[in-house]
Amino acid sequence: MSRIGGKDTKPELLVRSLLHSMGYRFRIQRKDLPGNPDIILPKYKKVIFVHGCFWHGHAGCSRSKRPDTNMEFWNKKIDGNMERDKYNIQRLEDSGWMTLTLWTCEIKDQEALKNRLLSFLETDQHKQETLN
Repeated sequence: MSRIGGKDTKPELLVRSLLHSMGYRFRIQRKDLPGNPDIILPKYKKVIFVHGCFWHGHAGCSRSKRPDTNMEFWNKKIDGNMERDKYNIQRLEDSGWMTLTLWTCEIKDQEALKNRLLSFLETDQHKQETLN
């Protein structure tokens, strides 16, 4: 598991390729934003996280099943990741950024992914604030 990279993963590359083909231009992994988002669209003030189901504890996903061995370590690790994710998303939203989290299990269906991205990117920030 130590060989799994934290950036430029296959799911990230797929999402970036799709966004680019849709005509969107973006930045990647800006370190000055909370949580170091995977994809940043500064023009829209929106960020996208591409999370691995296992590492970020995707609720209800079969890929997020925790190992039966060394449970204390894995529970602490994954729960910590989930708490950090919530904290970083809250900090981004408090700073006026809109966030979208994509899970690796959602990336296979390219048409659904494209629709989800369009829905997120075409949502006006002021409309989103009134919906909350």
